[in-house]
Amino acid sequence: MDIRIGITQAPREIAIEVEDDAKSREALKANVEKALKGEIATLWITDKKGRDIAVPAAKIAYVEIGTGDDGKRIGFGG
Repeated sequence: MDIRIGITQAPREIAIEVEDDAKSREALKANVEKALKGEIATLWITDKKGRDIAVPAAKIAYVEIGTGDDGKRIGFGG
Protein backbone atom coordinates (compact mmCIF):
# COMPACT_ATOMS: atom_id res chain seq x y z
CA MET A 1 0.00 0.00 0.00
CA ASP A 2 1.10 3.56 -0.57
CA ILE A 3 1.30 6.13 2.20
CA ARG A 4 1.63 9.86 1.61
CA ILE A 5 2.44 12.13 4.54
CA GLY A 6 2.20 15.90 4.32
CA ILE A 7 4.68 17.76 6.50
CA THR A 8 4.00 21.27 7.79
CA GLN A 9 6.28 23.96 6.37
CA ALA A 10 7.64 21.56 3.73
CA PRO A 11 6.89 21.93 0.01
CA ARG A 12 6.79 18.17 -0.70
CA GLU A 13 5.13 15.20 0.89
CA ILE A 14 6.73 11.92 1.95
CA ALA A 15 5.70 8.90 -0.16
CA ILE A 16 6.29 5.43 1.30
CA GLU A 17 5.35 2.00 -0.05
CA VAL A 18 4.66 -0.62 2.64
CA GLU A 19 3.37 -4.20 2.78
CA ASP A 20 -0.38 -4.34 2.24
CA ASP A 21 -2.48 -6.52 4.50
CA ALA A 22 -5.40 -5.81 6.83
CA LYS A 23 -3.35 -6.24 10.01
CA SER A 24 -0.58 -3.82 9.00
CA ARG A 25 -3.13 -1.30 7.67
CA GLU A 26 -4.98 -1.24 11.01
CA ALA A 27 -1.71 -1.02 12.98
CA LEU A 28 -0.59 1.91 10.81
CA LYS A 29 -3.91 3.71 11.31
CA ALA A 30 -3.63 3.23 15.08
CA ASN A 31 -0.08 4.61 15.13
CA VAL A 32 -1.05 7.59 12.97
CA GLU A 33 -3.96 8.33 15.30
CA LYS A 34 -1.65 8.18 18.34
CA ALA A 35 0.79 10.55 16.62
CA LEU A 36 -1.93 13.04 15.74
CA LYS A 37 -3.27 12.95 19.30
CA GLY A 38 0.21 13.61 20.67
CA GLU A 39 0.49 10.24 22.43
CA ILE A 40 3.74 9.44 20.61
CA ALA A 41 6.42 11.93 19.55
CA THR A 42 7.64 10.07 16.46
CA LEU A 43 5.73 8.05 13.87
CA TRP A 44 7.88 5.12 12.72
CA ILE A 45 7.05 3.35 9.45
CA THR A 46 8.91 0.40 7.88
CA ASP A 47 8.81 0.35 4.07
CA LYS A 48 8.78 -2.68 1.74
CA LYS A 49 12.59 -2.75 1.60
CA GLY A 50 12.87 -2.90 5.40
CA ARG A 51 13.98 0.71 5.88
CA ASP A 52 12.64 2.52 8.95
CA ILE A 53 11.34 6.05 8.38
CA ALA A 54 10.77 8.45 11.29
CA VAL A 55 8.36 11.36 11.05
CA PRO A 56 8.05 13.88 13.90
CA ALA A 57 4.42 13.70 15.00
CA ALA A 58 4.23 17.47 15.61
CA LYS A 59 5.05 18.14 11.92
CA ILE A 60 2.40 15.87 10.35
CA ALA A 61 -0.15 17.85 8.33
CA TYR A 62 -2.05 14.89 6.83
CA VAL A 63 -1.71 11.17 6.11
CA GLU A 64 -3.19 9.44 3.06
CA ILE A 65 -3.30 5.64 2.96
CA GLY A 66 -4.09 4.00 -0.37
CA THR A 67 -3.57 0.84 -2.34
CA GLY A 68 -0.23 0.15 -3.96
CA ASP A 69 -1.58 -0.94 -7.36
CA ASP A 70 -3.73 1.79 -8.84
CA GLY A 71 -3.36 0.66 -12.46
CA LYS A 72 -1.74 3.92 -13.62
CA ARG A 73 1.70 2.57 -14.43
CA ILE A 74 3.62 4.21 -17.26
CA GLY A 75 6.82 2.95 -18.82
CA PHE A 76 8.51 -0.41 -19.13
CA GLY A 77 8.19 -3.45 -16.87
CA GLY A 78 4.90 -2.38 -15.21
